[in-house]
Formats: sequence, structure tokens, C-alpha cells
Amino acid sequence: QVQLVESGGGLVQPGGSLRLSCAASRIIFSIYTMNWYRQAPGKQRELVAGISSGGGTKAGDSVKGRFAISRDNAKNTVYLQMNNLKPEDTAVYYCNANYFDNNFWGQGTQVTVSS
Repeated sequence: QVQLVESGGGLVQPGGSLRLSCAASRIIFSIYTMNWYRQAPGKQRELVAGISSGGGTKAGDSVKGRFAISRDNAKNTVYLQMNNLKPEDTAVYYCNANYFDNNFWGQGTQVTVSS
């Protein structure tokens, strides 16, 4: 079955950086749009950033200029570089792979921004 495995989360001080990774298996990775979502306690899951099969990217307004998404099709991996982290970025971050009706999720990785 399809697997998306996130890594790279943790505790970081405000202003710090983290890089999340999501390794995919058992899908034709290169054709999928890859997304990062996050969900904070008591809030709805929201789209953080996405990257299409062609490499086009989009980002949520709250992270523009601070977060960057990228992909390495040779490694079946998508990344989320997060800079200038703020306490409000604290959430569980989920990797998502989407291709038409095919939609898969990772198990999530916790990011906590706190001094």
C-alpha cells in the first residue's frame, strides 16, 4: 500500500528553522501533486504549501516568504523548509499526495515553536 512517511519535526525556538521531509513509496511519485497541511489543536486542517508535478508551487498567506516547498523526484521525497518560525506555526504537519481521485496522507509530524 501507499506510504507517506514524514520526518524532521520537533521543538524549535521562535525565529528558528526546521526542514520537514516526506518520503513516498508505492506511488508514481512524479505525477502526484504533493502538499503539506497542518492542524493545530482546536483548529481545522489547513493547506500550508503545495507543489505540482511540473514544479509549480503555492503557499498559504500565513507562511509566504517564510516557508518553501520543494521535491526530489529521484528520491520520491517532498520537503518543507520552514524559516523564521513563529509560535502560531505550532501544529501537526501532514504530507499529502494527490492525483485526481487518488489522495493519500502521512501520519503527521509535530512541530512546536516555543521558547
